[in-house]
Amino acid sequence: MKDIETREDIALLMREFYNRLLTDPAISYIFTDVAKIDLEAHLPHLTDFWELSVLHTGTYKKNVMQLHLDLNSKERLTNTHFDVWLGHFNQSVDDLFSGSNAEKIKTRALSIATIMKIKIHTA
Repeated sequence: MKDIETREDIALLMREFYNRLLTDPAISYIFTDVAKIDLEAHLPHLTDFWELSVLHTGTYKKNVMQLHLDLNSKERLTNTHFDVWLGHFNQSVDDLFSGSNAEKIKTRALSIATIMKIKIHTA
């Protein structure tokens, strides 16, 4: 298996990851009913975020923490939500990629989820 090396790799990962999230009833409703995301419009932003986080390229400028604080004000994000999210994230990475960037993106996801949980639960 190859490592995550390009924006296209991250886009593939995000599509696989969100396909999993949107079919899991434990978390899918947050995206479909609460956030009401348009996946096709949302995927480029996700790809921008992770491209900047892992490959240090790209132009992501949004405040990801504020977006999730706003979402939490509509539907409380629980530890279970974060655990399900992280489980699907890691499984998606492991099914598609192997290498230092694959490990880096999983570590970043864990770090981001941990920080978000702390900030959301103390907000």
